[in-house]
Amino acid sequence: MFFDYTEKTQNLIDKLQAFVDANILPVDREVHAWNADAANRWKPWPGLEPLKEKAKAAGLWNLFLPEEYGEYSPGLTNLEYAPLAEIMGRNMWSAEVFNCSAPDTGNMEVFAKFGTAAQKKEWLCRC
Repeated sequence: MFFDYTEKTQNLIDKLQAFVDANILPVDREVHAWNADAANRWKPWPGLEPLKEKAKAAGLWNLFLPEEYGEYSPGLTNLEYAPLAEIMGRNMWSAEVFNCSAPDTGNMEVFAKFGTAAQKKEWLCRC
């Protein structure tokens, strides 16, 4: 199947790739070394939360959330989200930075459907 990305999708592809190039790839070896150390088995890499905040500030948060969730969704179809998932999938841990890894994705859909206003603000707001 041949198709062109929409301008919206292409802009997100470019933005996400630039974020990955600037923030994920430079620390990839550090993250893998951290995770390989048995002393860190149950500890997240210390740079993860700051990267999540950067991704959120860049508008790259919960990209997977289906368009039917309105204001909490980037408004993408599965076809539009696919190239973004591909970029995140090139690196074993990067999807978590964008809140797009399991179990986060399922939890976010539950919050979007049934969460309180406070839960939605904390977990879904891309602000």
